[in-house]
Amino acid sequence: MRPNIESLTPEANIPPEDSEDAIARDVAAIGRISAVPAMLKIICGSTGMGFAAVARVTAGTWTACAVQDNIQFGLEAGGRLDVNTTLCMEARSAREPVVFDNASEDPLYRDHHTPRIYNIKAYISVPIILPEGGYFGNLCAIDPEPRRVSDEHTVTMFKVFAELIGIQLESEARQQATESELMDARTTAQLREQFIAVLGHDLRNPLNTVGIMAELLEQSDPVDHARIAKRLKSATRRMSRLIDDVLDFARGRMGQGLGMTMVRVTDLDSALHDVVAELRAAHPSREIREAIAVVRPVYCDRGRLQQMLSNLLANGLTHGAHDLPVGVDVHVDGEHLVMAVSNRGEPIAPENLDKVFHPYWRPASERPRRGLGLGLYICMQIVKAHAGNLHVTSSAEAGTRFTARIPVEPEA
Repeated sequence: MRPNIESLTPEANIPPEDSEDAIARDVAAIGRISAVPAMLKIICGSTGMGFAAVARVTAGTWTACAVQDNIQFGLEAGGRLDVNTTLCMEARSAREPVVFDNASEDPLYRDHHTPRIYNIKAYISVPIILPEGGYFGNLCAIDPEPRRVSDEHTVTMFKVFAELIGIQLESEARQQATESELMDARTTAQLREQFIAVLGHDLRNPLNTVGIMAELLEQSDPVDHARIAKRLKSATRRMSRLIDDVLDFARGRMGQGLGMTMVRVTDLDSALHDVVAELRAAHPSREIREAIAVVRPVYCDRGRLQQMLSNLLANGLTHGAHDLPVGVDVHVDGEHLVMAVSNRGEPIAPENLDKVFHPYWRPASERPRRGLGLGLYICMQIVKAHAGNLHVTSSAEAGTRFTARIPVEPEA
């Protein structure tokens, strides 16, 4: 007596409660209530019914969430029936139990299509109502033979079990909402701490430099003004980068994405040379080996690719061995622009290769460094906005290499 289990076809205007994700969540919620299997066994054992189930019932779907099948009915958790072939719709509409001991003798249901479709005689279905009044589904049982299920004792047992399931569902929903709020609060607290760190440490250093340089300007000889101005420009550039990183991160977290101005750029190699020159001037004791050759126009955001190279190169200078060069290689490979920055030094542990692109992430053993830990995260967002990919390889033998590949032309 295997039922006609329906494979529902998605439609354009599916109500939210009928969506695949919503139904899957409801099935999982029942699965987490440890008492449900025991309830179904008690139902079958005390009534003689061969099949019992907790069903999620909406206006358009009937889905088994938990079953006790002693008669090979053929329905498992997650299985579905055509809701219009069931009697649960009647129970849902009336919010009252539907029950009969023998369909063939029942004046109301002897000609009903459900007993004929599923070859059943005894049937009981009790609505599961959540404490706040929402309708979840039904606690039901069937059998191909007549059974005494309409007595007060059996109906009361079903009502009590249905009420307990409703209470447990609402309790779990409240618990999950509380956990979600705690996670949101914890994330907000962590972000707040990071922004406070920006104000309290990362921005304080360049601001102190600006203050000191201003005092020197008041007291210095005019011939020193150029040197002091250079230090001021360096400090303000660093503050500007920190602020830009924070703003980009905030936009990404709020779902706005990074601002992009995509055009066909014909002087990208010159723009990237400027980035290398700037960082070379900021790190005069370090060797930067560059090989930049962009031989064709690239559809991109010129400023964002400069920002990405600046972040990757700054990362290489920070983490690479100070007595070894940092390499910059930018070229066109077929239909892709390839931008790579490499350095030699302590390799990244294999288990941390994916983590380096997470915001604020650093190895637990790493000593404090300047910066927010947002540079690589923002690089990844820039590459994604260009429909490209960014990955890293790292070993003691070959060093660490970050490689970005983005399409030269826009995708169709």
